[in-house]
Amino acid sequence: MTTEIKSLNVNVTEKSLYDYQVKDLNRIFDVMNDESDDFNLLYQLPTGGGKTVIFSEIVRRYIEQRHKKVVILTHRIELCKQTSNVLSSFKVKNKVINSKVKTLPDQDDYQCFVAMVETLNNRLSDKDFELKNVGLVIIDEAHYNSFRKLFKFFEHCFILGVTATPLSSNIKLPMKDNYEKLIVGDDISTLIKNGFLANAEFFHYDVGLTSLKIGINGDYTVKSSEALYTNSLMQSKLLVAYEELAKGKKTLIFNNGIYTSKEVYYTFKKAGYNVQHLDNTASKQERKEILNWFKNTPDAVLSSVSILTTGFDEPSVESIILNRATRSLTLYFQMIGRGSRIFKDRKSFQVIDLGNNVARFGPWSQVVDWQHIFKYPDFYLENIVDDEALERDFVYTMPDSIKAKFKKSQSLDFDVKAEYKDVISLGKKSFTVIERSIDQHSKICIENSEDVYDARELIKDLQDEIAYRIKQYSYCIMNSTQNYKDWLFEEYNRKLRLSFNGKF
Repeated sequence: MTTEIKSLNVNVTEKSLYDYQVKDLNRIFDVMNDESDDFNLLYQLPTGGGKTVIFSEIVRRYIEQRHKKVVILTHRIELCKQTSNVLSSFKVKNKVINSKVKTLPDQDDYQCFVAMVETLNNRLSDKDFELKNVGLVIIDEAHYNSFRKLFKFFEHCFILGVTATPLSSNIKLPMKDNYEKLIVGDDISTLIKNGFLANAEFFHYDVGLTSLKIGINGDYTVKSSEALYTNSLMQSKLLVAYEELAKGKKTLIFNNGIYTSKEVYYTFKKAGYNVQHLDNTASKQERKEILNWFKNTPDAVLSSVSILTTGFDEPSVESIILNRATRSLTLYFQMIGRGSRIFKDRKSFQVIDLGNNVARFGPWSQVVDWQHIFKYPDFYLENIVDDEALERDFVYTMPDSIKAKFKKSQSLDFDVKAEYKDVISLGKKSFTVIERSIDQHSKICIENSEDVYDARELIKDLQDEIAYRIKQYSYCIMNSTQNYKDWLFEEYNRKLRLSFNGKF
């Protein structure tokens, strides 16, 4: 069993499954045979593991054995088309119910129907529209809650939900309320070890996220994310990260907000890079053209907003940049999963994290106890580490590219906590720590500059370290309000600029 499905967009007449896919398929059929015809089962397999291939074979076998029809539900039109193509390659005669399909006079000619949630909900709400002899309903990306509205139309059917992350997109509507059992497939590390997924190399840049607000859906609001990620400091941090690690690689950047993505586009365009921006306001034709450009351009940089987290398969992606923070484990896996396909001889891809996401959730390939999360989602969600706790453990390390600009200085070290202890023991004001820090930064800037203008230019390279020192100082004095840190950051930079006067 060696045939691999490289892309869901390719029609292949002969397909076979891998051993792990056959094993899971048999486990699913065991439940179908043991439980009632109206049982609700959930199946988990990581992104890239071939869920569409597995449930296409389930459809083929189910129709053959039970002589009943199957309905497959998706939440994106692209997924409808991809699923239909794979079903056809499994010799399953299927029809896509899209916005143009108002009636089904020919439904006896088909064994399977593929539909988007909203479209099918509208059709089935019309008394004149009826799907006959349906025994199995398969729900792709089952963690989305939009599917619940359709359950009432299929109360006597076996429902199979399929997802990479059995954690509801709505914290108030846990999946255990709609599914009676969870089957967990091979985990990411096993699929990597056996050569079915690429391995991820992680790089992270610590980011202060305490200004972000959490919305009613449990994730960071777009408004607070835009305020943080559009500022010049974060835009330059992103560009530096790209230039240090991903320059020349096909790169996909995920943002939380259209305005942020457009700012990223302008930043990269100004720097001379081959970049495009894509969001859900793009027309079908624009989307098609941009994705075609991305596919065929080796050094392409594509800045996007959530739209490419599902229903998008481009194995040639080499670098994923998380230019956003998320508290959604599902979104975390979806974003990274866009780079996890094996492509030609490449067995790895890189992930650049600018949202402390790896610190929050752990490595992408670590084993996750999905059974526990499925049964006790509240326990999991309540124990996500908050940003302030994460940031307390951060240790700033000056990048080598910046160290090179201060090579004339003997030492670049400054320990805020040690200085604070010393200042307090001497009975001095705590602010003396900030004054000492400014003096140290002033000294290394002067040592590595020809004039005051050079020194002021070097301040730009110290912004991350200044922010880190201020954060450490704030923890020491038990004042970590954002207003205070913002004021201190501005004051620090002002005094540092003034410190060069008369020194050259």
